Amino acid sequence: MGLETVWFTVCAVRFQKADTRMSLFIGIFYEVAVFLWQFLFTAWLAVMLRYPVLPDTDSVVGQTAVWLLHALLVVLMVYLAGRQDITAEGAFRLISALLVAGFLAVITLSEQTTLTVSEDTITMWTILSVVLMMSILVFRLRRQYESERELARLKSEQAELLERDYTTLNHAYEINAKLFHDFHNHIGVLQQLLSHRKTEEALQYLNDLQAPVREMTSAVWTGEETADYLIGSKALAAEVEGIHLQAQVEYPRHTNIRSADLCAILGNFLDNALEAAKQVPEPKRKFIRLTIRRINQMLIIKCENGFSVLPVEKDRTLQTTKQDGGLHGWGLKSARTAAEKYDGTIQTSYADNIFRAVATLSYQCISTDET
Repeated sequence: MGLETVWFTVCAVRFQKADTRMSLFIGIFYEVAVFLWQFLFTAWLAVMLRYPVLPDTDSVVGQTAVWLLHALLVVLMVYLAGRQDITAEGAFRLISALLVAGFLAVITLSEQTTLTVSEDTITMWTILSVVLMMSILVFRLRRQYESERELARLKSEQAELLERDYTTLNHAYEINAKLFHDFHNHIGVLQQLLSHRKTEEALQYLNDLQAPVREMTSAVWTGEETADYLIGSKALAAEVEGIHLQAQVEYPRHTNIRSADLCAILGNFLDNALEAAKQVPEPKRKFIRLTIRRINQMLIIKCENGFSVLPVEKDRTLQTTKQDGGLHGWGLKSARTAAEKYDGTIQTSYADNIFRAVATLSYQCISTDET
């Protein structure tokens, strides 16, 4: 049992990049659950065969129980591997149902009169059954805490973006106000330059005047603050890295899509795209294309970007390539969790050095009063 727990932990940390303490926690309670069900299979097979005492593990009944249990575990693993659409909530319910069934089986075993089982054995497995049910609750609370911490980080970033972009917007308005206030002076300067046939100087003067206007028109205004802040901030970050970011956005107004959920999806897409695109050596392939479209009551968010390093994929799930650990790797999980709230899905694919992430959400319109 100890060796299996260590092996489980090593595999989870090595191949799934899981937390060591949480992997050890799951490994220990997994082994306890396996031995609980092995005991139950042995005991209930003995009851059906009307054995007077509990058979040993080396007996025919004991070995039958062991192989039957492991066969059912293999079937369960194959079933879960084929169910890519199963959610964390669905997995939690399935495991909880199995643990509750084990607890009830222990209690029922203590009431039967065919097989003689010592009171200490029944008490031990009853206590362990309760501990197992508590462990799944602890694991659930831990995952919820990590998800909430990730969402809190996203909200903090959103607040920072809000303050910075409002400052940028006010600055742009001030520049344009000055431009229109001094419009007649600018016309006079241009007229003077053109009258002296200084065409190049006049063109340069016009380019200088258009700079604040270009800054205003290059921004994306969807009416949804979260989308505006994220796209605007990531566009600035892309510009610093020499990445061309193109955005075509058609976002519906007054929907039931929460800002935190939109931030989890859109922010993750753009962060991953920036991380991949900035590693591309060729300037022509350093690009990000963001498209947001609504089709009836469906919202489609598609993000495409160039890349030079192949994404790491394990069990049909993309893995983080960042080396500093922490909360990295939770981004796509948070995005999937957010999409599931709206009966949505997230699909990723890559071909011809272009990575594509697509989120499909089902939304409902709400009245302005509810907003």
